[in-house]
Amino acid sequence: MSKYDRVYNFSAGPSVLPLEVLEKVQKELLNYDGSGQSVMEMSHRSKEYQRIIDEAEVNLRELMHIPDNYKVLFVQGGGTLQFAMVPMNLLRNSKKADYVITGTWAKKAYKEAGKFGDIRVIASSEEDKFTWVPKITEADIRPDADYAYIVTNNTIYGTRFNYIPETGEIPLVADMSSNILSEEIDVSKFGLIWAGAQKNVAPAGVSIVIIREDLLGYAAAEIPTYLDYKIHADNGSMYNTPPTFTIYVAGEVFKYLKSIGGIAEMERRNKEKAAILYDCIDSSELFSCPVAKEDRSIMNVVFMTGDAELDKKFIAEAREKGMINLAGHRSLGGMRASIYNAMPKDGVEALVAFMKEFEAANK
Repeated sequence: MSKYDRVYNFSAGPSVLPLEVLEKVQKELLNYDGSGQSVMEMSHRSKEYQRIIDEAEVNLRELMHIPDNYKVLFVQGGGTLQFAMVPMNLLRNSKKADYVITGTWAKKAYKEAGKFGDIRVIASSEEDKFTWVPKITEADIRPDADYAYIVTNNTIYGTRFNYIPETGEIPLVADMSSNILSEEIDVSKFGLIWAGAQKNVAPAGVSIVIIREDLLGYAAAEIPTYLDYKIHADNGSMYNTPPTFTIYVAGEVFKYLKSIGGIAEMERRNKEKAAILYDCIDSSELFSCPVAKEDRSIMNVVFMTGDAELDKKFIAEAREKGMINLAGHRSLGGMRASIYNAMPKDGVEALVAFMKEFEAANK
């Protein structure tokens, strides 16, 4: 067990948060910064809370090097709402969009977008159970498409885009829910980035939307007011009461990331953790990973023994040793270790030690 008898939580989301952040939140829970109140009780219209959300945005901009011509929004509704908000706001000319299908969440986004326009799949790895990521170029995208859409990391299948597709003048939209802040990216290559908070940022309850300003203002008049990105941009994410506590925790996570050296340092740590785990799997005679090596996620590592009952035994025994939520997604089976930013290296090393022990006992 780790500090405070805490387990190593390999959940795909909601997931582990930095211990330093949890300790700070605990300390400030009853009295935030001498205000005599909890952030949970604080008016979102107060000066104290305005400072919290402003600092969160400033620090996120600094961490991700977000250009000045992009707006940062904090929106409720989770990723599922973004499946609809993206086409509602970006299908502004031809009403066409092209999607790359690399897993369950891309499929759901594609299906939702189909309610609003002419949506086409330009590449998919579904026939191979999403074990690899297609390579696409600008030539694959319809020249009059309003946007192209990808999911940069696939939690269920353990894959990731190891490149950013070139889309020319066509805005690239990316769901980065499960790898935002895990490695450095060039925001300027995207028209819109969105991410649910509950994997690398904060408790569930808010989605971060980073949108280029020239893409704002195209929602149709009949679109519900709350679903118009411009409304959120014009009101500083305060059109209605935002998820105040979740945004506060996100802000503390951003401060923590800055304190350790930013995303560059986080990327180094993440690649080190992933290498430790993949090296164990690749050198094992019992465990295997079905994902093409060049497309392996550094956030979600899937592996299996090939025997469903042995997989269940592994998951149960791991739990007894304080390593929880290692079951693979119900659609895939096997095991999945989600090793997001806040998963310490110690947790990965403990898992690898147990994997070797389990293999020796179950040859």
